[in-house]
Amino acid sequence: MLLSIALLTPTLAVEPSEKLADPKLEARARAIATELRCLVCQNQSIDDSDAPLAKDLRVIVRERLQDGASDAEVRDYVVARYGDFVLLRPPVKRETLLLWAAPALALIGGVWAIFAATRRNRRAGAAALTAEERAQLQALGVEPPPSPSPANAGEGSGRGSANPS
Repeated sequence: MLLSIALLTPTLAVEPSEKLADPKLEARARAIATELRCLVCQNQSIDDSDAPLAKDLRVIVRERLQDGASDAEVRDYVVARYGDFVLLRPPVKRETLLLWAAPALALIGGVWAIFAATRRNRRAGAAALTAEERAQLQALGVEPPPSPSPANAGEGSGRGSANPS
């Protein structure tokens, strides 16, 4: 039972020697650390990362807080040194616009690709059978489909054409 609880509890990389004596400052440091990206791991916050650079950043955050800096000043200090990439949620501005727009652009591109492929397949329609293929189908007892004629070539596009029965 204890083993399963230990395995399910998130392990944080903050070492006891890093923790601040003041619980309020420590809580602020942890809050800031969860917003900053580990530059080595890149998909973890510095609060979760065991990388030496993440530890250095955690120490910097705590030192700045002990010196009396506000949360925003600490974030600004780290961003000034490492750029917007260090933020797990970078701000929306001209330099990061592509980063924020990428998911929407990928979705639009995917929808367009599906639409184009579907449209291309409709236009291609059934290819005309050769005389040999027709003979093979008739030998199997299957009635071959009618050959598309040049007059009917545009009907398969699906645009307002009604198929009379």
